[in-house]
Amino acid sequence: MPLSDDAIELGAVGPTCDLEEEARVRGYRRVAGLDEAGRGPLAGPVVGAAVMVPRRFSLQGLDDSKTLSPAEREVLFSVIAESATSWGIGVASAAEIDSLNVLGATRLAWQRAIKQLPALPDFLLIDGHLGADFGIPHRSVIHGDRLSSSIAAASILAKVFRDRIMCDYHRRDPRYRFHIHKGYPTPEHLRLLRRFGPSPFHRRSFGPVRQCLVQENA
Repeated sequence: MPLSDDAIELGAVGPTCDLEEEARVRGYRRVAGLDEAGRGPLAGPVVGAAVMVPRRFSLQGLDDSKTLSPAEREVLFSVIAESATSWGIGVASAAEIDSLNVLGATRLAWQRAIKQLPALPDFLLIDGHLGADFGIPHRSVIHGDRLSSSIAAASILAKVFRDRIMCDYHRRDPRYRFHIHKGYPTPEHLRLLRRFGPSPFHRRSFGPVRQCLVQENA
């Protein structure tokens, strides 16, 4: 039930609560921002986050998680966790990505994140153009993590949570150096993938991983 999926012009002041307030003017009271991390990697899960922020929420340094350093994201993660009205995180595994495809798994991770919230949102602001029908009115926002405070907060929670998972994978199997590239197809990751073959953490439906499996079985 999308309200609108029109692209919005990027502002110069960073994320604000304007979109959240616009939804409230329309009568919605529990507005949650959704974002994800990990659609592109060859290994690891996709992580979704849902965040509700207080009215007139302002946090210095809040921005699209991709523009921030790991240390900045960690600090903001703690502040968001303390100051958000509510938040939830959902994870879809590599096996679920292989089964559903990464877009379906992203929607599953978002659904799980929403279920973690103490109260069900009555409106969703969703980053990008993917959209998702959870039976809740929603709006897809291009560059939402640079426009909406709740989406930007969700992007940070999802990114930090996923990075922590990938660091745990490194401790469990240090051959692939997941703590460095977080599963993305960097030259080093591709070299190690070819050398050692896929791990249980790799997405077998993704091209480079699938090629390694074919070579192993040749």
